[in-house]
Amino acid sequence: MRPDLIRVILVDDHSIVRAGLKAILATAKDIMVVGEGSNGREALSLAERLDPHVVVMDLSMPEMDGLAATKALVKAASERVVEDGTPQTRRVLMLTMHSEDEHLVGLLEAGAAGYLLKTVAERELVDAVRTVAAGDIYVQPSAARALARGLARKEEHADDRARFERLTDREQVVLKLFAEGYTAPEIGEQLSISPKTVDTYKQRINEKLHITHRTDYVKLALRLGLLANGQ
Repeated sequence: MRPDLIRVILVDDHSIVRAGLKAILATAKDIMVVGEGSNGREALSLAERLDPHVVVMDLSMPEMDGLAATKALVKAASERVVEDGTPQTRRVLMLTMHSEDEHLVGLLEAGAAGYLLKTVAERELVDAVRTVAAGDIYVQPSAARALARGLARKEEHADDRARFERLTDREQVVLKLFAEGYTAPEIGEQLSISPKTVDTYKQRINEKLHITHRTDYVKLALRLGLLANGQ
């Protein structure tokens, strides 16, 4: 195998998608697909065995999704060194159908070197692989504005996050349950503590965060993304 080839692993739970991606990459003389997998766990195993330069991976997959696999791949690479003593690098290019702000920010925070919307993969895949293999971040121009909005919103809620993190683990749980509408007796039953103890936690939360009403709990929980059902 030529030493200048960019070694790529393709990971997607649909074999027909992998076949299409492989065909696109086969048109580039400097890129070679060295392995294929169908979920995040297989991505970890293949990366360990084949040592690729780039892992092209779908976000939504069974067993282990692309986000969790990216975190694991980046962590594993950071804990290893190559022959000259420098940290090993492993670049992940994420494929996704989602252009929403929260997805894009989350992918880059997880350690992905870039992302590519599946709708334009045929046109941009080769360039994206070359970009991340060279150590750069690949962000599609069409999604740059969405990414900027997501980062702005994250910065906007930084103070809320800092306030929330001043609470103890148990206080954070109690806050979330109150925001979801549970009463003190119901929370006490869930946490195996008395309603009186729940009220004590609530009083501490109120004092630390300077809030008093359930409405304040709900608003804070929504801003922090704690309410999965968006209630």
